[in-house]
Amino acid sequence: MSVNIRSAVQADLPVILQFIHDLAEYEKAPDEVELSLDDLKESLFGVNPQVFCLISEKDNETTGFAVWHLNYSTWLGKHGIYLEDLYVDPKFRGQGHGKALLRKLAQICIENGYKRLQWWVLDWNESAIDFYKSIGAQPMDEWTVFRVSGSSLEKLATEVN
Repeated sequence: MSVNIRSAVQADLPVILQFIHDLAEYEKAPDEVELSLDDLKESLFGVNPQVFCLISEKDNETTGFAVWHLNYSTWLGKHGIYLEDLYVDPKFRGQGHGKALLRKLAQICIENGYKRLQWWVLDWNESAIDFYKSIGAQPMDEWTVFRVSGSSLEKLATEVN
């Protein structure tokens, strides 16, 4: 049987949460996951969800997931998809599950007139980088990611001019 890609349903929440923890472990940041099952349920299935999830499966076994949301390009004047997380259970890697998830995201882009599918990858994750390059993805080396969070975010929000 081939890889099946479908939208997540609430029954998938425990395995999605487990995969998120597995991904954090792989990315050497297991203590950084603060997400609860209730947080995940609200994000994906609340009143006005802004985050979406695809599930990959084979023979009715969940093999991976892709969590995504819309972004926007002012230059293109169009939305795109930002892939927040892509994870395939190690025992299913190399069997087309990751590519099937990315293909479905690309199809969603085309169907909706979105002009980009983009994501970040850790610079040490050579196997992922090689895989992404093999499907035609281009690294955006000239860009540097910035983030404000925690106490810095609070300080910025309350700073007086």
